[in-house]
Amino acid sequence: MDQKISFPPRPLRGVRAVYARQAGCPSDFADVTVDFEPWEEGVAFESSADLAIRGHAPAQDVAAFQAAAADGIRDELAALEPGTTVAVAVVLRAMGIHAADSHPRAFHHAGRLAVRNALGLTRPSARPE
Repeated sequence: MDQKISFPPRPLRGVRAVYARQAGCPSDFADVTVDFEPWEEGVAFESSADLAIRGHAPAQDVAAFQAAAADGIRDELAALEPGTTVAVAVVLRAMGIHAADSHPRAFHHAGRLAVRNALGLTRPSARPE
């Protein structure tokens, strides 16, 4: 019997993803906290009106980091197993930025990681009871 899978199955709030990789100079760093809310079919992305930003970057960089995180989230959702209905509103709640090591590619990775972390919250624990 085919079972329909929908993402997210319930609200998943405060999902944090940190992408940090030491690969020489500069390194990679991005930190995002997002909410995944059940919504209409497809992906809606927005930044919270009270977006918390840890660290500092010029406004155009912050906008590029937000767009890269959104692209990473969309890319990872598009790669979900066939038969999964994606019906989600994603709200970016917080970002952590490093002056030298943050760049759009790192935020793209963090966006993908946020989806993986959210998926981990939807699966039952494999631990024996």
